[in-house]
Amino acid sequence: MTFLFYIFAALALVGGIGVVVNKNPVSSAFAMIVSFLGLAALFIQLDAYLVGILQILVYAGAIMVLFLFIIMLLDVEVEEKRAHPFIASLGAAGIAGGVTLLVITVLKRSGIGDASFPKLSPVEGSGNTDVHRIGELLFGQYWFPVLIVAVLLLVATVGAVVLSKKQLR
Repeated sequence: MTFLFYIFAALALVGGIGVVVNKNPVSSAFAMIVSFLGLAALFIQLDAYLVGILQILVYAGAIMVLFLFIIMLLDVEVEEKRAHPFIASLGAAGIAGGVTLLVITVLKRSGIGDASFPKLSPVEGSGNTDVHRIGELLFGQYWFPVLIVAVLLLVATVGAVVLSKKQLR
């Protein structure tokens, strides 16, 4: 594995720890974006360009914008007034660090990270790529689950707006 691989893995882990440790939900959401970008860089380094780009577009882009929108609509000041014990944050960071060291140790001893992955070949005869095949699957065979996910995201957004709306008296 290269040096950049460890840098991107550390970026993803630091972002994940930032999600847990930050007291402000908006800061946690931005830390999650950093974690998603680190994961996307790992995918791109592993020659999974489609998964890396989708990670950036879908997760770091669309879903995190939705999360930030919902967080901004909710009453964040009420959460900030609650006491967050420092010892709980330290414990969470310690557990996350221990799990990280355990995963790195297991990966180094098993040799999983040294494996090379086979390249996918495009569809023969038509000049189509793997992206085209994925598009055909998503909007052909799996159109109904994609539609259900879209409706669920819409309902979640509308629900957040309704719940955050202050009642006028």
